[in-house]
Amino acid sequence: MASHKLNRTTFGDPNNAGNLMSLEEAHSLLNEWVPNERLRLHMKQVAANMKAWAIEKEGADEQTALKWELAGLLHDADWEKYPDDHCRIIIEELERRNIDPDVIRCIASHGPNYFGVEPVSKMDKMIYAIDELSGFIHAAALIRPTRYDGLEPKSVLKRLKTPSFAAQVNREEINDAVSRIDDVSLEGLIQFIIDHQKDIA
Repeated sequence: MASHKLNRTTFGDPNNAGNLMSLEEAHSLLNEWVPNERLRLHMKQVAANMKAWAIEKEGADEQTALKWELAGLLHDADWEKYPDDHCRIIIEELERRNIDPDVIRCIASHGPNYFGVEPVSKMDKMIYAIDELSGFIHAAALIRPTRYDGLEPKSVLKRLKTPSFAAQVNREEINDAVSRIDDVSLEGLIQFIIDHQKDIA
C-alpha cells in the first residue's frame, strides 16, 4: 500500500460524540462503494472481531460496541473506489455525516505507517492489530481443505515465518501493532480472531 499521509491528527467534531450511523446505513454505504465481495468480507470480519473484543475484553456497552464495530466495518470503505485517496475519502464522508470522532480517528489510525496517525485509544490499537492479522488468518484458512475447522495459532505463526506466503502482509507491522497492546500475545490474538471470524460470511 502506498503512503497516504493524512497530514492531520484531529478528526470529526467533539460535539458529535455519540452520533453513530446504524449498521443498516453502514452496510448500504459498503454496498455502494465496495463491489468486491472479498473486500467486503474482510471488512465484516474485522468488524466482528472488533465488536467481540469490545464486549468480551473491554466490557463495552451496546453503544460502545457499535462504535468499535462501525470502525471495523468502514475502515477500508474507500480502498476500492478511491485507491489514491484511501482513508481520506471515508473520513471526509463520516465527518460530513457528523459521526462520532472516535470512530473516525480509529479508522484514520488503522495504518500509522501509511496515514501518519498514531493509534492512541484501545480501539485505535486494536484495529491496527486486527486488520492485517484478520486478512492473513483468512488467507491461511482458505488454503486448508477444512478451512477454519481445526486451524490452530501455531499453523498461522508458521505461515507468518514464511515470507512467500501472503507476501503483501507486513510482518513487522503485525509485530509492532501487537507490541502496543498490554497483556496481549500474538498467539492469543490469533486464536481470538480465528474464533470470532470463522463463521462470518
